[in-house]
This record gives sequence, structure tokens and C-alpha cells, in this order.
Amino acid sequence: MSISHAPPSPDKADISPVSGPDPALDLVPVLPASSRRPHLPRWLRRTTGPLLLLALWQLLSGTGALAPDILASPGRIAEVGADLIGDGSLTSAMGTSLQRVAGGLLLGTVIGTGLALVSGLFRIGEDLVDAPVQMLRTVPFVGLIPLFIIWFGIGEAPKVAIITLGVTFPLYLNVYAGIRGVDAQLIEAGESLGLSRWGLVRHVVLPGALPGALTGLRYSLGIAWLALVFAEQVNADSGIGFLMVQARDFLRTDVIVVCLIVYAFLGLLADLVVRTLERLLLQWRPTFTGR
Repeated sequence: MSISHAPPSPDKADISPVSGPDPALDLVPVLPASSRRPHLPRWLRRTTGPLLLLALWQLLSGTGALAPDILASPGRIAEVGADLIGDGSLTSAMGTSLQRVAGGLLLGTVIGTGLALVSGLFRIGEDLVDAPVQMLRTVPFVGLIPLFIIWFGIGEAPKVAIITLGVTFPLYLNVYAGIRGVDAQLIEAGESLGLSRWGLVRHVVLPGALPGALTGLRYSLGIAWLALVFAEQVNADSGIGFLMVQARDFLRTDVIVVCLIVYAFLGLLADLVVRTLERLLLQWRPTFTGR
């Protein structure tokens, strides 16, 4: 019996192995949108806006569109700032103002954090503390300046008290919200692991409230400098605010702008310190950094 092999059917395609890639199917790699953007150093991007504003300011001053008695030119402000630094008046005023802010910030941090811990960790503490704090924080602290002068006199005490009051409430609100915002499942997990009440507070509640506390500290620093401006406008004989009052009496807009720049620089430096603390203490928390 013989087996005959039928020839391949003409209507079936001849399949042959592919020896190489088809030039017609060349693939172009697709890059993310963020990779296709031109890369500029971040410090250059962050300084572009202020430099453009400074150039516009100088242009308006140079063309006479901005009169010197309204706002001095950047060149004039730089000269006045150098003179104030040279005779030591600006550095002495900065030292005095920093001492006031440091004292008020320290007292406000202790009071605000302590009240938030009592109110956030204990229900009885919330019943006793939260309502009075919510009432007091609605009172403008600037309106309490006359009362502080009556209570503490016209020395350093009312100035530090104003800053302390401005710092206390933002820190209280953020620390309290951070404590009460801790995930209940984390508390249950800690209890299932046998943690005591203090262990839960130390290892679960306080780390969970730390982001809110640092956010409150940033807000408090901004309000501390705002409170300092008001505090140093009242019966002050030293400090940056005292220089501003003297400059106002003599219509020196250049000195006033120098003092405002110093306020802004010190506030920016304080904010940078807190942001550095956030990066160091919150390395465990992934965050979105922008695209």
C-alpha cells in the first residue's frame, strides 16, 4: 500500500518564518509629556517672576511713571538698605524683632499644642477646652491691643502677648484636626497588637497628627510676623516696626520698603525652616510634587 503526498493547495498561503523586522512597522517610542518639556533649573523658574516684577518696577521708576514720593526705585531702596546695615540700625532692629517673634512663637506653640492634645485625646478635654477656644479665636487679636496695654503696660510683655495669641489658635486647630483625623483602623490595629493607651498615642496618634501640626506651624509663623507688625506700631522704641513708624513720620517710602522686605525675608526664611523639618520628619509620607 503506497501513500501518496498531495501537493499543497494553491489557495493556502505559503507561511515562511520572518527573517527580520518589517521596515514598514518601525515603532516610535512615546515619551511622557513631562519628559518632552524643556528642562529648566527650578531655582531659575522660581526667580523668574520676582525678577520680571523688579525689572518692571525699575522701568516705571526710571521713566517717571512712578514718582519717588509714591514708591522709591529699587536702586534707591538698595542704597538705603546698605546705609541702614552700615550704621547698624537695621541689624539691631532685626535682632529685637526676632526676639519678640521667638518668645511669642514659643509660648504660642506650647499653649496651642497643649490645648490641642487635651482636647483631641480626651472627650472630657474637648468638652471643657474646645468651646472656649472656638469663642476666643473669633475675636480679632489686634482688637485686644488696648486691653493688653492696660494689663501688661507698654513694655515688651504686650508685644509678646499679641504674637502669642496670634500663634496659638492656628496651631490648636491644625493639631486638633490632625489628632481627630487619624484613621480609626490604625487605632484598632494598634490595639490588636497589644499597644497600651500611651503606646497608641506615641506610635499611632502623634505621628498621624504630625503633618497637621507642621502645617499649623507654618500658618502660625505667617501670623506671627503679621502680629509683630501691629505690635511694633504701638509704643515701640526699637525693632523693625519702630523704623517704619519713624519713616512714616518723615515720608521715607524707601525706608518703609526696606523694612517690608526684611519682614518678607524673615518670614520666607522661617517658612523654609519648617519645610525642611517637613522633609526630614515626614519622609514616610508619599506626596505629589507636581508635574
